[in-house]
Amino acid sequence: MVTRLSASDAAFYHLENSSTPMYVGTLSILRKPRSGLSYETLLATVEQRLPQIPRYRQKVREVTLGLARPVWVDDPDFDITYHIRRSALPSPGSDAQLHDLVARLGSRPLDKTRPLWEMYLVEGLAKNRIAIYTKSHQALVNGMTAVEVGHVIADRTQKPPEFGEDIWIPAREPSDRQLALGAVGEWIARPTSQLAAVRDAVTEVATNAGELAAVGRRVAEVVRTVARGTAPSSPLNARVSRNRRFTVADHRLEDYRLVRARYDCDVNDVVLAVIAGALRNWLLSRGEPVTPNTTVRAMAPMSVYPDAELDFTGPGQAVSEVSPFLADLPVGEGNAVVRLSQIAHATESHSTAASLVDARTIVTLSGFAPPTLHAMGIRVATNFPARQFNLLITNVPGAQNQMYIAGTKLLETYAVPPLLHNQVLAIGVTSYNGNLYFGVNADRDGMSDVGVLPGLLGEALEELLDAAR
Repeated sequence: MVTRLSASDAAFYHLENSSTPMYVGTLSILRKPRSGLSYETLLATVEQRLPQIPRYRQKVREVTLGLARPVWVDDPDFDITYHIRRSALPSPGSDAQLHDLVARLGSRPLDKTRPLWEMYLVEGLAKNRIAIYTKSHQALVNGMTAVEVGHVIADRTQKPPEFGEDIWIPAREPSDRQLALGAVGEWIARPTSQLAAVRDAVTEVATNAGELAAVGRRVAEVVRTVARGTAPSSPLNARVSRNRRFTVADHRLEDYRLVRARYDCDVNDVVLAVIAGALRNWLLSRGEPVTPNTTVRAMAPMSVYPDAELDFTGPGQAVSEVSPFLADLPVGEGNAVVRLSQIAHATESHSTAASLVDARTIVTLSGFAPPTLHAMGIRVATNFPARQFNLLITNVPGAQNQMYIAGTKLLETYAVPPLLHNQVLAIGVTSYNGNLYFGVNADRDGMSDVGVLPGLLGEALEELLDAAR
């Protein structure tokens, strides 16, 4: 089957560069069962779910001379053992070693001659645990008809559901001549749109962010974003290298609910206030000038209810809408409660605040929605010029009950968001089963001290808890 990439998919595919690859990643920590989780079991689990995510067996083919956008075609040489790999930490594997491995794997480019995803089963982790790291190209996941692989391999029960036999026969791969003739046919049928496609293909650009902004200008929200002006100067904005550092933090969701109830705000407001407090202390630790009016602008997309009621019965359905939101985090404010109040006031005035998706909605969705919701948030953020904000924060709700992958308990889940142009930090926050999990991805050179952030996030939360008690 041949399907042309959408304009936004094509933008993600073409306009990444070696320093800012457009991958969405997830690190899942699981309790190792007595019999272990074999590589063969993981292979079988993913293979059973592939009919729900057909793009994961397709590759991208370019059209001669850029006559039209590239197309998705079935990969006749699809080999699931190429995409699902094994790795092991030196025993006893520490969390720090795991995070270093994720940083290295996230820096490696995907093979564009094959389907654009990888999954790693990581063994040797201490405390009787194993890990699964997945990396999918952003072009693969649009949240509507295409969801992330982590979305479909998670189950609500330890015994996986039965799946019918999957007999997949790849369609014949078109030749370059057939792709060119198809493009010519589209030229005849829709000459204006094809002229625009050629213009995009032959125009040289300095950064991927600039081109993605061009795509984003088709979206009405860009007008409002540009009106906010350029983001304030910050050490968070610097040239991004090819190498990464990754670290994590986890907090009790109940602590955030306690603060929310005390100050009559939303859990999302508390999350942003905690991050603001951590960034304030990080700036101070670096000796950066911090005045009472200093702010850091975050793009913090919100998961919201769609206008129309959706059918949540299948993973191919839209799981929600994601709305862009620019949050000026008041890092210059020394009082934690005042910081929270300012953030809550800003989010309350946002047009979609009344329709935010919460975990009770996510629990009704098929599979495990957070990987797809993070991908949707990243997609929304990259519709805007990176110079309009200092960092990306994706914060999505997940099921508040135990989930399983291949019959194995899912203990923790961390997003690994990509870095955008000239942004050395990105944070993904996932709520799951009574906890909040922070995935912190950073440039290895531009933010070498990212290891202090987990502790600073904990201190910022304690500030708010002390005030709330």
